[in-house]
Amino acid sequence: MMELLRTRIEQQLQVSSGLSNADYTVLAVLSEALEGRLRAYRLGRLTGWEKSRLHHQLTCMHKRELIAREACSSRGIDVVLTAKGLAAIEKAALGHAEEVRRLFIDPLPPESLEQLADISATILKHLQADQSPVKGADTLRTDGAGRCAGHS
Repeated sequence: MMELLRTRIEQQLQVSSGLSNADYTVLAVLSEALEGRLRAYRLGRLTGWEKSRLHHQLTCMHKRELIAREACSSRGIDVVLTAKGLAAIEKAALGHAEEVRRLFIDPLPPESLEQLADISATILKHLQADQSPVKGADTLRTDGAGRCAGHS
């Protein structure tokens, strides 16, 4: 179910806006940040992505002028939402929300949504508390096929 849902949502984003789910995630987080700007490490924490995945995604998005990278005073990098990136997230947001609602929310009666919210909160709490390492995880690639998400 998770994979099929993710695939369908990703397809809708790609067709309607040209954005991948990864693009959308970064743009959505930046659009909610003060002045559309976040330190790269903070963006990584908010997305839950590892440094290599974030770096790869930001490189792809920078080439497409969806974001800018700016040096800040303390050796870090700020990731900044560009006008083109803001236009892209604004174009994508409504259709994305409608598709999520159509595929995931509308088919469920209110009592099932309440149960789902409770179950999801319990699992999320457990996942956040579980810090046990997964053997071999440090050798896994987290950037999918190793190319810009959604682009050849």
